[in-house]
Amino acid sequence: MESGSGLTVAVFGAYGHTGRFVVAQLRDRGFVPVLSGRDADKLRALAASESGPAPRPASVDDPASLDRALAGAAAVINCAGPFATTAVPVIEAALRAGIPYVDVAAEIEANVDTFAHFTDRARAAGTAIVPAMAFYGGLGDLLATAAMGDWTKADEAHIAYGLSGWHPTAGTRTAGSVSQERRDGRRVRYTNGQLEYHNDELPTLEWPFPDPMGPRAVIGEFTMADVVTIPSHLSIPEVRTYMTAEAARDLSAPDTPAPTAVDERGRSAQTFLVDVVVRSGDTERRAVAKGQDIYAVSAPLAVEAVHRILTGRTRTVGVASAGEIFDAPDFLRALSPHISLDLRE
Repeated sequence: MESGSGLTVAVFGAYGHTGRFVVAQLRDRGFVPVLSGRDADKLRALAASESGPAPRPASVDDPASLDRALAGAAAVINCAGPFATTAVPVIEAALRAGIPYVDVAAEIEANVDTFAHFTDRARAAGTAIVPAMAFYGGLGDLLATAAMGDWTKADEAHIAYGLSGWHPTAGTRTAGSVSQERRDGRRVRYTNGQLEYHNDELPTLEWPFPDPMGPRAVIGEFTMADVVTIPSHLSIPEVRTYMTAEAARDLSAPDTPAPTAVDERGRSAQTFLVDVVVRSGDTERRAVAKGQDIYAVSAPLAVEAVHRILTGRTRTVGVASAGEIFDAPDFLRALSPHISLDLRE
């Protein structure tokens, strides 16, 4: 792995569940993480176990504190949800600092807002802003882009999430409730080339996952951030996401515990298989990714993104999803220590 050569990267929300994985991954890749976030005590506790720069507490309602947090950093990774609250102020601070911004937002509306509010300004500034650079949004977009190959458009994209279960973090629960409020309790889907809000019951169907998972019951139209990232650059009017029924039940149950670590890297026992199918006419192309722990795997996704931006391996500037700004097959291959991949037609 090429080294981050000692460049500093600010991590906002460093002490959160995903933030800790991101901090560890930055260190593994030779970057120097600058720990930031709202809770000074949690920052101090996290910093006490590691050598590195002094933590920099910052609050989204105090722009000067964000400027101090980002001072001298080569990039910022925002891991602090709910992103409905944090994305705009941290992006504003990144634009003031003239540095790239990456986040791990799974909130559909927050990602829509990032594209809507910052596309022109980020392009004018020549800065890269990559939202949803995580398990939801980023990975599905990379897989769909890789599956498309030389196609310039397709009729449908299907992203089926085969999770063994889902022990949500406190952050996931908070983000979910914020999204519910923003939608007035309605559901959302991407159809006919646009986001549509509705109150329909979600269908349960069977999805033919490849081995080792095999066919499983899934909740249809269990809509994730892929419906923002994929259509942001691929001409696909129907983008549908599915979730294994057990994982959907875990997420909706109020008493499902948070993830517990089972290995030295802090990962949970959760496994995932993401099955992406793009269809054009009668032809289908497929890409499959398998791995362990959806939160842990968001860290190599976000850190690889920062590394590629800082080494100039990008295809555009401005607000862009993973599949647009990076060479998708090459990016996915770089994740081979963390994800096993099957790209096939």
